[in-house]
Amino acid sequence: MMYNPQLDTFICVVEAGSFSKAADKLYISPPAVIKQINSLENNLGVQLFARTHRGLVVTAAGESLYQDANIW
Repeated sequence: MMYNPQLDTFICVVEAGSFSKAADKLYISPPAVIKQINSLENNLGVQLFARTHRGLVVTAAGESLYQDANIW
């Protein structure tokens, strides 16, 4: 299995609850976090987060990926 830094970013976003909080924890900019998540979603062909005016909501696909990613 190959290491994917986008997966680390995804896990951090889920646990932090927002792109900006994840960016702070990862010491990168919020746009960099958003770009990584968008790229991961495009590569996987699924939406991992529902973006609302109230913040982020993890989709069913995102929840499944999060559970699978935390096994390792």
